[in-house]
Amino acid sequence: MSDKSKADQSRSGLKKLGVSRRELLSFGSYGLTGAALSSLVSASEKNKAPSPHFEPKAKRVIHICLMGGMSHIDSFDYKPGLEKLHGKELQYEERPATFFNQIGLIRKNDWSFKQHGESGMWVSDLFPHLATVVDDLTVIKSMVADSANHTPATFQQNTGFQLNGFPVMGSWISYGLGAETEDLPAYVVLPDSRGYPAGGTINWSNGFLPSVYQGVAFNSKGTPIPDLFPPAEVSAGTDSASRELLAAMNRDDLARYGAEDALLARMRSHELAARMQLAVPEVTGLDSETEATREMYGLNQANTADFGKNCLLSRRLLEKGVRFVQIISGGSFGSPRINWDGHEDMVRNHNREAGRIDQPVAALIKDLKQRSMLEDTLLLFTTEFGRTPYTQAGGGTLGTGRDHNMYGFSVFMAGAGLKPGMNYGATDELGWKSVENQVPWYDFHATVLHLLGMDHEQLTFYHNGIERRLTNVHGRVIKSLLT
Repeated sequence: MSDKSKADQSRSGLKKLGVSRRELLSFGSYGLTGAALSSLVSASEKNKAPSPHFEPKAKRVIHICLMGGMSHIDSFDYKPGLEKLHGKELQYEERPATFFNQIGLIRKNDWSFKQHGESGMWVSDLFPHLATVVDDLTVIKSMVADSANHTPATFQQNTGFQLNGFPVMGSWISYGLGAETEDLPAYVVLPDSRGYPAGGTINWSNGFLPSVYQGVAFNSKGTPIPDLFPPAEVSAGTDSASRELLAAMNRDDLARYGAEDALLARMRSHELAARMQLAVPEVTGLDSETEATREMYGLNQANTADFGKNCLLSRRLLEKGVRFVQIISGGSFGSPRINWDGHEDMVRNHNREAGRIDQPVAALIKDLKQRSMLEDTLLLFTTEFGRTPYTQAGGGTLGTGRDHNMYGFSVFMAGAGLKPGMNYGATDELGWKSVENQVPWYDFHATVLHLLGMDHEQLTFYHNGIERRLTNVHGRVIKSLLT
């Protein structure tokens, strides 16, 4: 048979299969690369991600992270003593350590508190919508941190350590449980539409874990992921040829350098990006949601639309198999502060920030519950520290702002495996210091991992001669919170 006849026969066979010669060659490039990648990964990854150590209560997580320090005494930790002592000097024997060291007079709550739900939980008027779902919340009122400085306190909230360079909780969970989908990242971050928080991408860093476990940030405005699609002026043929060239270069790099982590992560990201070109437009297309759902999340209101979109998108991402979604409330510091850092004017600051998130977060909890998703979803609502019961003002005066408070503050959890409608722990009569069932971040992280079926002492990664873990050498599961 002549070469021409063989070529014609080959084209005929491909036509019957419904593929072109270019598509077959493309498959060879990507398919071989993928096969080589799978082989190299299985042979070279020294640290294997463990499976759940026991039956999990939760399969996925939404972490709502409030940047700047939400005031617990103006939200979930009702202290009637503040009103009685309003305008008086502190009587503590121990001098509180604060960020600016400006200890003013005691200030009463700036919002009224009422009891809500069957649980009778106290919630201030700052959060009228969250007050309607208190019977689904598990509130920890005795959190403590090791720093009153935003950056190290935020690092500790996310990583268990005050220093940069350690994996965040979302990366640890992605490493421990893997992904439920091949079309989207296991760990997605939805930043505040007003800007990234202080530190930027460090807040969702994989640290020393393989790069595949880092968080992938979606844009809150415009294109969800920059450069996911080729520019309009690039033809399909040019794009295809570029992909083939990239696959060849990756194969060459694998042959030369072996299964180096950065190279493997880059190859994975390219393969994931190709799949995401189909998955991302579908999951971010909120037009398919009903008008009632959009209204519930506040998408039709100017002050709640941005955060409402992120809350609704987080539910859709979970439905598509994303393991961990982190929603950021608050951008960078400076003037003005676009976060919860209410140093100068608590009323103005917290009214603005709570007004953005209150309705969307309550809607998310209700939506997850009515879809039976809260049964196996863990929702976290945290901040790096609280605020002081006295004002930030020099010379013992009565100011309008509050300083950082690392000695006692509130966070809440909701969902799978938790006792709903309960308070845990307590601060003193003014809300300054945790005095009952103190909860450090190590215990919080250990409890989160437990709910996901992982023993925090066994979820480790060998790095620089140390078996590292999210809880360092500390941590206990808070069993009183569990069903």
